Parts: sequence; structure tokens; C-alpha cells
Amino acid sequence: MKITKPSLSFWQIFNMNVGFLGIQYSFGLQQTAINPIFLYLGAPEDMLPILNIAGPVTGLIVQPIIGAMSDKTWSARWGRRKPYFLIGAILGSLCLFAFPTSPVLWFAVGLLWILDVGNNMAMEPYRAFVGDKLPEKQLSLGYQMQSLFVGAGILLANGSIVLFQYLFGGESVEVAGTIPTWLYYSFYIGAILSITTILYSVLKTPEIPPSSLELEEINAARAKPLMDRIMFPFKEIAEAIKRMPKFMWRVGAVYLFQWYALFIYWQYTTPLFKLTMGYSTGEAASQSAQMSLTYNVVTMVVALALVPLTLKFGGKKVYALSLFGTALSLFTIPFITDPILVLVPMVLFGIGWAAMMGIPYTMVSKVVPQDRRGVYMGILNMMIVIPMGIETLTFGPIYKYVLGNNAINAMLFAGAFFAISGILALRLNVRSKAAVIDL
Repeated sequence: MKITKPSLSFWQIFNMNVGFLGIQYSFGLQQTAINPIFLYLGAPEDMLPILNIAGPVTGLIVQPIIGAMSDKTWSARWGRRKPYFLIGAILGSLCLFAFPTSPVLWFAVGLLWILDVGNNMAMEPYRAFVGDKLPEKQLSLGYQMQSLFVGAGILLANGSIVLFQYLFGGESVEVAGTIPTWLYYSFYIGAILSITTILYSVLKTPEIPPSSLELEEINAARAKPLMDRIMFPFKEIAEAIKRMPKFMWRVGAVYLFQWYALFIYWQYTTPLFKLTMGYSTGEAASQSAQMSLTYNVVTMVVALALVPLTLKFGGKKVYALSLFGTALSLFTIPFITDPILVLVPMVLFGIGWAAMMGIPYTMVSKVVPQDRRGVYMGILNMMIVIPMGIETLTFGPIYKYVLGNNAINAMLFAGAFFAISGILALRLNVRSKAAVIDL
């Protein structure tokens, strides 16, 4: 039996997505502050990709498992998805409190693994949560609202880094093997935001109870022997991949190049500004944070504006054009040496980021079965982390032996991959069983 979902008001959709602010603040710190911390603790630049493998590996394992488990979870008090992203937020908060006190590189790397487990536990069910709550006509608004909070969270994370570096780090002398104290404050704010924003959404947004048929399936799954319950998520993932719509395979091809390129950008902006502007690690990290600050301001501004554009022109065209714009931004950044002018290409990057964080999720949510949305959102996120994992394993040697340990070349390489992803995005119009998916 299909459940009829009531339309929600703008502020109800806003409230249900507030928790994304804390999750994305944490991801913003990972994008901008984690690699400088690794550099502070003595990591060589060509080791940055492999040190970041925690994100891809934990995402590959945690997200689909949590998705499959949450599909078969129901508590009258806690709901279906909310227990998972609440536990993930608590775990992430604890790691954010501990991260800036890392005494040595291996300790920081270990904390990154735990932090990524927490973030992935919170992220995956949140994507399914929106699909569970909203009728199809509001899915685009729901996921673009998440895109807005992606921008807001990363904006706050990077704004805090810029602010605290300006207030407390300007005259400090960098000491090898130590993390500057001005970075501590950003992590402590993130730890508080991670748990408080999730709690806000948990308390403000009730989940829709499962249908009687879904509840029977959930109870049947609970009644199985322990070993069957342990193996269930893995069987569910395998079955979902076997039956996955062809449209999702095409999204995976786009993601292969898109997310490989994004991981390069996040890892090599600090080395880029050390090279092109002659900055110290702290100054380059601050400039990198300003870049992220700029593109996430743009993301916040344009996220909801993309909703009518996708309805008018189709998600495929808007998405592809945004990827081409992102490629253009990365082709220009390495050749701008003025710290203000280099922020201009971030307008295109921000538009692209807003599209990447919303449009594909809207598309996929419309073509997958409602009662398996969690596992399919987990598989979609596998398509994100697999390219990241490939990048962590392959780009270090490429950077060292092909690109000459040159961060300028790394950024141009990423731009080329974005251009390829834009070309592949133009193919996202395959016909599903019900309709043409050109959203």
C-alpha cells in the first residue's frame, strides 16, 4: 500500500533540514582544515591522497549498510532514520572535540577514520529522510534545501577558520609538528553544532509511520536468527545493486569523474596557494578557506533558485552546465595570483556545488522504490566514495611522477575531469518504467 504524503510548508521543510548544517560544518572542516593539519604534523604533499582514504572507505562500507538497516527499522518513539543520524552526530562531535589536540600524524589520521564513520552514519539516512517525508512534487525543493544547508554549514566552517586565523594567527610563528591554537576554536564550534542542529531537526520533525505491509516486513526481519540479521544488510545491498535502475549507472559514470576531481581540489588548494602566492601553510589554509567561504555563499544564494530552473529546462541540462562552469573555474584559478581576484571563479564553482548537492538526489529519489530508498541512497553515496577511493590510491603517484609534484597541474587535471563529467551528465535522460527521467 502506497502512503499518501501531505505537502509540507516551506518552514517545515526548512526545519527538517537544519540538522544538515552541523553535518556539513564537519565536512567543511574536513575539506579545508584536515589537510593543513596533516601538513602541520609533517605529512609530505604526495601523501595527502592516501591519508584521506578514510572518507572513501568508511563511506563505501557505512552508508549502504546504514541505509539498508534503516529501511528495516521502526520505533514508535524514535522513528526510522533519526536514531542513526543522531548516533552519528554524537560520534562526530566527540571526534571534533579531540581532533585539534592530535599530538602526532597517526593520531590525527585515526581520528579522521572515526569522524568519517560518524559523519557517514548521519549523512546517509538524512538523504533518505527527505525522500521519506516529501511528496514527489516537493522533492526538488527538499533536496535543494539540503543543498542550501550544505553551503551554510561549509560557509560557517570556513568563515570560522578565516576569522580565527585573522584574530589569533596573524603574528604567530608556525612550529613544525604542532597544530596552531587558532584552529582549535573552529573544531569546538563544529562539535557543538553537529549535535545541536541534529537534535533540533529530530525534535521538530516526526517521521511518517510505515504502512502495515512495511511494518510486517520490518517485524519479520527482526524475528530472524541473529546471523541472518547480521547478513541482511549485505544481502539487501547486493540485491539492490542487481536490480538497480540503469539511470543510476549513468549517474555513477558522472560521479566517477566529478568526485575524483573534487577530492583533488580539496586536497591541493593549500599546496596551490603556497606555490602561486608564496604563502606559508597557515596563510595558504586561510586563503583556501576564503575560497570555500566564497563558493558556499554562492551555493546558499542559488540553491533554491535552481528549483524553477530544473523544472523549466530539465535537471540534466542545468546539472551538465553547472559542471562545465566548475571545470572553467578550475582552469582559471592556478593563473590568478591576486588573493581577491582568485575568488571570482568561485562563483561558477558555487553554482556547480549547489547543483551537485541537490539535482542528482532528486533524480534518483524519483526512480527508486519507496521502501528501498535508504539502501539506494546508500548505493548512490557509494558512487561518491568509490571515485574518492580511486583518487586516494592513484593520484599520489600521478601527482609525483606525471604532474611533477606541481599543484597547478593538479588543479588543471581536476578541471579536465569536471569537463568530462559535464559531457556524461548530458546522457542523464534515460527512460524508466514510468517516465522519462529528465528532471
